[in-house]
Amino acid sequence: MPKHGKQYRKAAEGIESGALYSVEEAVHLVLANNCAKFDESIEVAVRLGIDPRHADQMVRSSVILPHGTGKEVRVLVFAKGEKETEALNAGADYAGSEELVNKIKDGWLEFDKTIATPDMMGEVGKIGRILGPRNLMPNAKLGSVTFDIERVVQETKKGKVDFKSDKAGIIHALVGKRSFGAEKLEANICHFVDKLIQLKPSTSKGVYLRSVSLSSTMGPGVKVDPLQVRTLIKA
Repeated sequence: MPKHGKQYRKAAEGIESGALYSVEEAVHLVLANNCAKFDESIEVAVRLGIDPRHADQMVRSSVILPHGTGKEVRVLVFAKGEKETEALNAGADYAGSEELVNKIKDGWLEFDKTIATPDMMGEVGKIGRILGPRNLMPNAKLGSVTFDIERVVQETKKGKVDFKSDKAGIIHALVGKRSFGAEKLEANICHFVDKLIQLKPSTSKGVYLRSVSLSSTMGPGVKVDPLQVRTLIKA
């Protein structure tokens, strides 16, 4: 068993075992338990009532949080000609075609998100084995394979969050930074969970929102009452 530090143990003592908290209470607990000297990221984990073994129950999409994520995102765009210029003017950190593909082949990976125009996917496919395992491959289903470069670059720079359910049916997502404060974090959390509810597969039976948990980078998780989240979203 890994040993936790003194601050972590102290923070965990303030969280009642097995208790389900409201979103407001959970955010308060996470913010009150400051276990690091840096601006910690705040993450939500949602376990869904799905069977990820079935393709029609896989939940995968993206969402633009109302207050962003607080994380600076380095965006690379695979494009040529006017679309390359459009990408750079929209705020992309890097844009280009074959030269970027060759650079990545040589081991360069100084970027966080990729976008590509459809005509570039033949070239991008050559580095699929490099980008794929790192979740860096442009994906049409997530809107990152498009000719609408300006809009997608701007959305990505603002903090668009891509997510998908893992083998256990759990979705993890960054919903902000400690410095955001309670109000912005609560708004981001509710917006994210609302998006998941909208994406419920028609073949999913029983309880869909099984559990919701909130945590900071270095702190313990706080369980949130899924029913209270639904009520808050409807309100």
